[in-house]
Amino acid sequence: MRYDYLIVGAGLFGAVFACEARKKGKTCLVIDRRSHIGGNIYTEELAGIQVHRYGAHIFHTSNERVWAYVNRHARFNRYTNSPVANFRGELYSMPFNMYTFNRMWGVVTPAEARARIREQVEASRIAEPKNLEEQAISLVGRDIYEKLVKGYTEKQWGKAATELPAFIIRRLPVRFTYDNNYFNDLFQGIPIGGYTAMISSMLEGIEVRLGEDFLEQREAFLALADRVVYTGMIDAYFDYCYGELEYRSLRFETELLDTDNYQGNAVVNYTDRETPYTRVIEHKHFEFGTQEQTVVTREYPAAWKRGDEPYYPVNDEKNNQLFEKYCQLAKKEKRVIFGGRLGQYKYYDMDDVIEAALKCAEEEGL
Repeated sequence: MRYDYLIVGAGLFGAVFACEARKKGKTCLVIDRRSHIGGNIYTEELAGIQVHRYGAHIFHTSNERVWAYVNRHARFNRYTNSPVANFRGELYSMPFNMYTFNRMWGVVTPAEARARIREQVEASRIAEPKNLEEQAISLVGRDIYEKLVKGYTEKQWGKAATELPAFIIRRLPVRFTYDNNYFNDLFQGIPIGGYTAMISSMLEGIEVRLGEDFLEQREAFLALADRVVYTGMIDAYFDYCYGELEYRSLRFETELLDTDNYQGNAVVNYTDRETPYTRVIEHKHFEFGTQEQTVVTREYPAAWKRGDEPYYPVNDEKNNQLFEKYCQLAKKEKRVIFGGRLGQYKYYDMDDVIEAALKCAEEEGL
């Protein structure tokens, strides 16, 4: 059978595009090298709990079109992302807000908190930040930086903060209110029953083949369709001819525990440098679970090497220049659309992925 579209990757971008193409009567084949649909937002049930296999994913958006779109494929609960930071046993609210400042300095009014931050920023005398450390201190002062930014960031990127470029932190969320809601978006929540069910709804009526590696059978797959939507790594598509783009990876340790409540919150960030993981996720709290057991996952940042799962693009000047060279090659691939986080070498929130996929479908006349 020949298809109108071959879609490489059964993640969010591929699923949205396939859904839109099917609505217009197009035939689609979706393939994925993994054994499941959903990409990195894949959820699986364990002990009655929806487990986020590849890290916490909280849907949030201010885009009404995108919110309406996902609600056609899932019911969302009212989960609000309110992570807690653990610095050597001291607990702080995130994002930085009045609860954080009260815990750190004992201040109780916004004026007191602003004065304390201003005092530390002025004392730093940093006019032009040359690295991430200086950038963070120039924004929030040394106390917040030392306890809540430095260790977490160094673990995340695998480098000292003084070796990281300042642009990584363009701003830090600071609120002079008693508000623990991490996001400012109008809409927020978790799909009831998990993200996999949402993706399955998008792919309803579409042929999906799992455990299929496009790059290993490129010519055979290309012969199956008139157009290709490729959501894998753009440098891998071109056999790394200009060299590898840089990524950060993650390693996950998940365990089922015989307790009904391990840490009292869905997400706890460990911001000291000594703790090897960046955060612990307790999945049942995403859906206000009442199960007798609980499932927790520890996230360990890791350097990426070929064969590992790429999670975060390292969008520094060197890698962006390399990506631009691959973009020039991509423009010559007239049958192929490069999309998604890996195809476009870009950090995407989920709502941004959906918006980009919808725009891509519209540009295809779907």
